[in-house]
Amino acid sequence: MNGRDLVRSWWSVGGAGAARGLRTVRAAWRRRGTDATGPVRARVPGTVREVEPGPGGGVIRFGRSELRILVAVNGAVFWGWDGAGPEPSYALAGACPEPDPRAALEPDTDGGWRVVAERVTVAVSRHGALEVLTPGGVMLRRDLPPRWWEPGDGGPACWMQRAEVPADARFFGLGGRAEGPRLRDGTHRLGNGVAGRAAEGAGSPAPVSMPVQLVVADAGTHLSFVDNPWDGTVTLREGAEGAGSGHDRAGTSELRMAGGPVRGWVVAGTPARVLLTWASLTGAPALPPAWAFGHHHVREGAGGEDDVRRVVAGHREGGLPLEAVHLGCGHLDGRRAFTVDQDRFPKLPVLADELRREGVRLVSVVTPAVRAAPGGAVYEEGTRRDAFVRAAPGGAVYEEGTRRDAFVRDGSGEVVRAADRRREAVFPDLTDARVRTWWGGWYAERAEQGFTGVWHTLDSPAPVGGEAHNVYALCLARAASEGLRGAVGGERPLVLSRSGWAGLQRYGGVWSGEGAAGWPGLRASLALVLGLGLCGVPFSGPDVVVGGKDGSSELYVRGLQLGAYLPLLRTVAATAAGDRPWECGARVSEHARAALGERRRLLPYFVTLAHLARRTGAPCVRPLWWAAPEERALRDCEDVFLLGDALLVAPVLEPGVERREVRLPRGRWYDTATERVYEGPAKVPADAPLERIPVFARAGAVVPVRGEDGGTVLEVWAPAPGRSGGGPVVPDGGDEGAEPEVERYSVTWSGPRVVVRREGEDGAREPSRPVRVRGLGRSGGRTQRPPDQR
Repeated sequence: MNGRDLVRSWWSVGGAGAARGLRTVRAAWRRRGTDATGPVRARVPGTVREVEPGPGGGVIRFGRSELRILVAVNGAVFWGWDGAGPEPSYALAGACPEPDPRAALEPDTDGGWRVVAERVTVAVSRHGALEVLTPGGVMLRRDLPPRWWEPGDGGPACWMQRAEVPADARFFGLGGRAEGPRLRDGTHRLGNGVAGRAAEGAGSPAPVSMPVQLVVADAGTHLSFVDNPWDGTVTLREGAEGAGSGHDRAGTSELRMAGGPVRGWVVAGTPARVLLTWASLTGAPALPPAWAFGHHHVREGAGGEDDVRRVVAGHREGGLPLEAVHLGCGHLDGRRAFTVDQDRFPKLPVLADELRREGVRLVSVVTPAVRAAPGGAVYEEGTRRDAFVRAAPGGAVYEEGTRRDAFVRDGSGEVVRAADRRREAVFPDLTDARVRTWWGGWYAERAEQGFTGVWHTLDSPAPVGGEAHNVYALCLARAASEGLRGAVGGERPLVLSRSGWAGLQRYGGVWSGEGAAGWPGLRASLALVLGLGLCGVPFSGPDVVVGGKDGSSELYVRGLQLGAYLPLLRTVAATAAGDRPWECGARVSEHARAALGERRRLLPYFVTLAHLARRTGAPCVRPLWWAAPEERALRDCEDVFLLGDALLVAPVLEPGVERREVRLPRGRWYDTATERVYEGPAKVPADAPLERIPVFARAGAVVPVRGEDGGTVLEVWAPAPGRSGGGPVVPDGGDEGAEPEVERYSVTWSGPRVVVRREGEDGAREPSRPVRVRGLGRSGGRTQRPPDQR
């Protein structure tokens, strides 16, 4: 891809702020949509002229366009207008799935056509409206014919498409949205925004923006993905039922894009099946190393090696578990990318080995901005390779770049000029495989310095525009993953992104930052994790700020308690010289110690969920309706979530709360603190003192936890009388290429005893791991040892 097609001017892509960017998109639509007879031509498909059947569907030709329909063997439905096919695509993990040989294009009523498949029926009207229906004929989604506004000069065409969904449907997804997880009425920007602006509202861009909708209705669940990384907006409006009058108002979704292909995918089924199919399209989630599910602390500022040692020692002395330290930009030589400041970190590999022996890993920040100044190896080699997508004027660098014609030009042939907020910088063109390989090679230097992971920041640079802006962070994560693979001593590397696009899960996870300040930010952080999980990214989490502008120790404790049950747990001081967890007073430190201790206890469970996510695409953190989307009350519950199938977590998201109501799905649940029994569906009161938040375990669940000796213990919650239970456990093999065996356990009653068995091809047998049964009374349960340990 030509880098000159990848850049807009600074002022047209967010350089003047998110609000200005949104105004620019709207102004462009007004200019192009007001007059179809002027310099911009409006177009609709027209009516059906002819049909060309093909494997899994075929091509339907209209008067002014054509529509390709393909039902794949995995049940996903592809649609593409104007000759758009499923490839090439940044989102797809590989080639397009094979077509379903059983699906065929056949005539429908009123001059339309349809494709009947096992899981869905796709009906296309003679004017180009596309309906996705259940096998029983109930409508899940109806996409009206698109409209194009094509400039007379042959530039990219704006287009829009409106969709209708059932009146009772709820919208989720669109990446990580602070205003979620249920998306309310309003316009949502489909453009990755500037870090730190994640919670500004529906009209603002999000750091991780994806045109992926998960729509949940009585009729069923479906995922709609528009495979187009260009900037745009989607305006959502929930429907309204007629309360028996029969005049329901359908929910609507209106998509407006600034360019790019009109194509996408629809997947229907249960939430679990939908996410499994989505993972088969966009790739299985990368498996983080086991230590990545522990506590990470971010060390910013200009301190050196001794300061890092003090951070680790402070956690140890305070009894606060710590598995990783993230070094910010302060550890780098300000003049050179991928270069350590030797004055403050003269023996970084030695420090890394020292910390590793204590069970602590080092993770390095990486930014794609390369200072446009001679003397930096990355800049000089990148200039020689013509690898940058832009450069800024200034002395010899600008003159040499001009001679080499290395700078991106706009449509008029002028060199695009823009500046990083701190310095003049250039960015590698990571959409080019050649440049991506070169850039990925620099990550081996991070491994040589002792780092076992990286976290990206400023990875959606505003000056990189067009279709490259939203996928830039995805390409950066790919370069890092491929560069680190095999360079970290056989371990699985950790790659964390700040921004991303569909398919990001193939390479790593997301750190969602601090979000909005105060209590609204706490609620937004949960919404971000839930939204990303429903878009296929299971490993993410917010930054829990120690201290802050409001100085609220309660907010810090509640944030840490929430973070302890999210896949990624990072803490960071409010300022470079801010508070540490052990410096917040005895009471706060005690609560922090309890939250981090519970997180460490649950590490085997998080590892199990990560392995299951890789196999099934199911998120670790799930909305309450995950197993019962037909339950309307669960769809509207946004302050409670499921951690896997076994645990239900009810965080405290408001100040001064010591007791809150918790909605429970159908079945028996235990309060994990008191072992009190509750029967769902119900809304029950639960104690929430400052030292803990309400957590419930599903009856019959098997939860692998860390024992006092560091081994794995099976924590089993007694089934309801006359019922059974069970669950999977996946131990971590540690080897990057190993796929450990899934251990499956059954839980049954035998008279007054709860019996736990490991199921296998050769029958059931006693588990080899210690078993602790809970929910038998207020004694706290009992521990059963394996035969060889009795």
